[in-house]
Amino acid sequence: MTLERRATGWLDPLHHARLREGLCHALARHYLVCPAYCLMPDHAHFLWLGIAPASDQRLAARLFRETWNHALRPGGRALQRQPHDHVLRDREREHGAFGIVANYVFENPVRAGLVAEWRAHPYLGALVPGYPDLDPRDEDYWERFWRIYAQQVGS
Repeated sequence: MTLERRATGWLDPLHHARLREGLCHALARHYLVCPAYCLMPDHAHFLWLGIAPASDQRLAARLFRETWNHALRPGGRALQRQPHDHVLRDREREHGAFGIVANYVFENPVRAGLVAEWRAHPYLGALVPGYPDLDPRDEDYWERFWRIYAQQVGS
């Protein structure tokens, strides 16, 4: 999701917290989890995964964009009308391959020259409602994430 006219100046710890709150509500309401996200100065990446037959990424995106635009409005900013969506193919959904897609998201600040190592970027993470301490910087993150995911989907 990109800001209109690639606007910058919005990304700070308070905005990050507000964004996470709005994201948490959208994920919980529409039965999704976010194993990887990364906020950049003028755009953001989110990787979402459904956890129930009723999961609806389109409705979650609509709710999340409304919430995020509301938080951006006081600074005179807004999201571009059409985000870039990429639905993962079957081979991209396998555990190992899925991690590669997530790492691509996490590596964005390194490719942009913002940090030397992705774990140093303060505006990235994961969000699974009910698990506030889940952090992709942790050594056992993927093991923990897949265990939580299996519990959520009832596998």
